[in-house]
Amino acid sequence: MTKERDQIIAKIEEQKKNPNLKLKLKERTEYFTNLLFYTLFDTDTEVAKNIDLLEQTFEELVDLACWETERPCSKLWQSYLEKLPKILEKLNLDAQAFMKSDPAANSIEEIYMAYPGFYAIAIYRLSHELLKFGLPLVPRLMTEYSHRLTGTDINPGAEIGESFFIDHATGIVIGETVIIKDNVKIYQGVTLGGLYVDRKLRNVKRHPTVENNVTIYANATILGGNTIIGANSTIGGNAWITSSVPENSIISNTAEIKIKKVV
Repeated sequence: MTKERDQIIAKIEEQKKNPNLKLKLKERTEYFTNLLFYTLFDTDTEVAKNIDLLEQTFEELVDLACWETERPCSKLWQSYLEKLPKILEKLNLDAQAFMKSDPAANSIEEIYMAYPGFYAIAIYRLSHELLKFGLPLVPRLMTEYSHRLTGTDINPGAEIGESFFIDHATGIVIGETVIIKDNVKIYQGVTLGGLYVDRKLRNVKRHPTVENNVTIYANATILGGNTIIGANSTIGGNAWITSSVPENSIISNTAEIKIKKVV
């Protein structure tokens, strides 16, 4: 039995071919993400104390995730820390957009604590700035943690402007090269994606651009890097769009609905 056990262990070890695949990085990233959220929003959290905790945790993440030794990962924390006030300013604008847009919202506190769409935007904004410093895996783990909690998949590489509103959140997908301008509203089930998947499209603009003041209703699908949704437009539910839409447009997907009374 011992011999068979040793053979099984040897076979498993033989297949473990990823020297940098340390699941502790995922766990610590989730802890770091929660610390960030508490630091920025929780009234009872001491900012100074948590900043020290964040720095310590960030150093752990750097040790786990910075595999290229010539890159100065240790210098990232101060640069990222300097970005936090501006990120918080943007998130407060997002929260105000939720308050203005959703009649079901009873208080601003409810937005911060009970709205999965706001949480998804918050983690996106925190991860997006970190991505700019050349540490891609940690931001991706941050948004995947948010994805798991909220059902909203926002790639940290997307570019999203101010006062962004996501209602209900579930099932939304926003791809890596999406550009969303200011005052945009998106409802559940919306996909901003690519026309097709191909590794050769890496580093190519393959997801749509959404201009200012656009509203996209539930389950609309908008695809393609050359697709631009013009400013002040409204995209109706279940629309399928693969080409550009001019400014001030209303796009609807109408189907005949028959109602038959059964006696």
